[in-house]
Amino acid sequence: MATERIDYVGEELDLFQHATNWKTYFASRLKPYVRGRVLDAGCGMGVNADHLWNPQVTDWTFLEPDPRLLEQVPAHVRTPALAHARRMNGTTSSLAGERFDTILYLDVIEHIEDSADELRRAYELLQNGGHLLILVPAFNHLYSPFDKAIGHFRRYDKRILKAELPPELIRVRTEYLDSLAFFLSLANKWFLKQAAPQLKQVLFWDRTIVPLSRVADPLFLHAFGKSLVAVCRKP
Repeated sequence: MATERIDYVGEELDLFQHATNWKTYFASRLKPYVRGRVLDAGCGMGVNADHLWNPQVTDWTFLEPDPRLLEQVPAHVRTPALAHARRMNGTTSSLAGERFDTILYLDVIEHIEDSADELRRAYELLQNGGHLLILVPAFNHLYSPFDKAIGHFRRYDKRILKAELPPELIRVRTEYLDSLAFFLSLANKWFLKQAAPQLKQVLFWDRTIVPLSRVADPLFLHAFGKSLVAVCRKP
């Protein structure tokens, strides 16, 4: 990766591992495309893998530049097939010559200064017909002290993400999720100006707002939200 995601300010990974409704929600949009050899790039503590693993997966690689996070992966996976999955301390630059059917970037590329270069490397690592699956925070006008504190270089909209993706990729689906949390993020930027949420706030969002967003998002035609999800396929 062009800029390695090494140091996290605060405890956001520990906080957001409790957001099980959110993980189940975004995983439901991505899971149909997760198959074969999977690369979980910038996996952190591996807390998303259980939500995305399915019987079509033949192999899973946890890739993380921070060794302190990588060593916590076994403690956070519950799926038996993932217990002995490959763990690699490094970046996509360490994987030249390998090929994957699915590459995941779940809340990762916003931490990379030259994310276009990173996505080009991912394209080269994909098998023909393989899928690149991306989850990023949405809309730069929501950029807040929290984004800055945890090392986000930017937030994304469809136009920005399209400009960074290799043009050869076929965009299967690009949609916004969590429409009601969009307004919470706006309130944080304008009024609260928090550099980090509290656990009780994360739990309120996950247990109350996310289920409501799952109902509201289709009504709003996924036109806006706190996060952006993209599914792309290599020809």
